[in-house]
Amino acid sequence: MERLQALQGWAAQQLGVDALDIAPASADASFRRYFRIASNQGGARGRDYIVMDAPPAHEDCRPFIAVAKLFGEAGVHVPQVLAANLEQGFLLLTDLGNTTYLSALNAGTSRELYLAANDALIRIQLASRPGVLPEYDRALLTRELMLFPEWYVAKHLGVVMSDEQTATLHAVFDRLLANNLAQPQVYVHRDWHSRNLMVSDPNPGILDFQDAVYGPITYDLASIYRDAYIQWDEEHQLDWVIRYWEKARAAGLPVREDFGDFWRDFEWMGAQRHIKVLGIFARLYHRDGKDGYLKDMPLVMSYLRKVCERYIELKPMFYLLDALEEKQTQNR
Repeated sequence: MERLQALQGWAAQQLGVDALDIAPASADASFRRYFRIASNQGGARGRDYIVMDAPPAHEDCRPFIAVAKLFGEAGVHVPQVLAANLEQGFLLLTDLGNTTYLSALNAGTSRELYLAANDALIRIQLASRPGVLPEYDRALLTRELMLFPEWYVAKHLGVVMSDEQTATLHAVFDRLLANNLAQPQVYVHRDWHSRNLMVSDPNPGILDFQDAVYGPITYDLASIYRDAYIQWDEEHQLDWVIRYWEKARAAGLPVREDFGDFWRDFEWMGAQRHIKVLGIFARLYHRDGKDGYLKDMPLVMSYLRKVCERYIELKPMFYLLDALEEKQTQNR
């Protein structure tokens, strides 16, 4: 309550009024919280604002500010940072509205919304330069993969893997990493999906970009078209990925010459992401007490199983997933 009062007082000062009412706008999987200042408060000058609360003990606002500037200069629609108090962890931002892609996507809107997202992604990728954002290197990709055995297998399934199973898992990880690291490198939003893209003018409004890195070109495509929160049949996925690939090639981005090779990269990158996401969702539940992501696990697992079944190099992971599920059932 004390922190909320400090946030209200700081925001009121920035907007030149004595007091403000703020209402929760959203929260995410981190310690960050977002509050909306409605335009009906006179001092808000006829528009809505967002105030971010990012406790400095847990969060650093500087990457958010830096990436907002970087992506804004690339020509995409991100919140403007109007004021910052890094010591307290407060940011005053322009408001991109409250309609997420997830809430707006349906058979009639999907084509327009996804093609706008493709265009924005290409603009971000065209602005890419090495040495600006942290590298999505082997160490970081591996740390993400290792969330799976620690949090999903051990904590969530309650299964102890044999030495042979552990060796199988690591062999698959090595194959995925070899593919991921061989891909051309661009700016990667890292959470480019339906909950972080907003229906706005222009589309999309882009949120939650503070963890952006320099990494594999298919990563953000895998995030959005193998989204943990909404599912489309493969025919639609292929159509939207092909449309991205054609535009990216025309724009001069370093995508693979053959679409079949590019699709394979997309699928293998998706497998890395889904292994990581299963670990993260399990950790959010078992460590942080957030059970809202448990319902999304079956879709993520479905994506992973389909890719592992499709490629002979990843088939050992498919059989391992079966064995882990069977062992969990026996342990009940």
